[in-house]
Amino acid sequence: MQFINTLQAAYQPLASYLVGRFKIDEQKLQGIFSCFQPVKVSRNQILLNYNEVCRTYYFINTGCLRLFTVNKAGIETSRYFAFEGMFATALPSFIDQKPALEYLQAIEKSELLAISRKDFLQLVDTTTEFSHIYREILELGFVNAQKRIYGFQGFDALEKVKWVIESQPNFLLRVSNKMAASYLGISPSTLSRAKSRL
Repeated sequence: MQFINTLQAAYQPLASYLVGRFKIDEQKLQGIFSCFQPVKVSRNQILLNYNEVCRTYYFINTGCLRLFTVNKAGIETSRYFAFEGMFATALPSFIDQKPALEYLQAIEKSELLAISRKDFLQLVDTTTEFSHIYREILELGFVNAQKRIYGFQGFDALEKVKWVIESQPNFLLRVSNKMAASYLGISPSTLSRAKSRL
């Protein structure tokens, strides 16, 4: 689509994401893009703090975002990672508008497209394609969470590492050992040993 080539660079990844899924006209794309604002964030920047109400959804052009919690002992547990071409937010807080029980952080210097909750929900209500995307996000999130919860119950460390490589091939190349280990529910040393056995 010639229109994509003439777009401001910040909107081209989202345009490709949408056009790759739907037959969608230029006018509708322009309406969607008008709801998103380009945002550049630095490495380790916190986009949402614990106990803050989430009012923004992000589409990732470049970089990586993660959701994580911190227990009373100060130990971090990573819950979710999102890379280029993915959407990310603290979804429970975004939906129910109650304080988030987690943090949202950029773990790399990232270029994002941000959309407010109000605009996001308006697009879901008025744009069929965006409604489908939201349903896809919810379904994939549920399926991946179930796989992670129930699959991990019977997995040893090596099986967990193989699972994450299969589901996200670049994960271990992009994420620190400490963060990856917390996501997999194993220690960094156990992760290193498992990786050496691959």
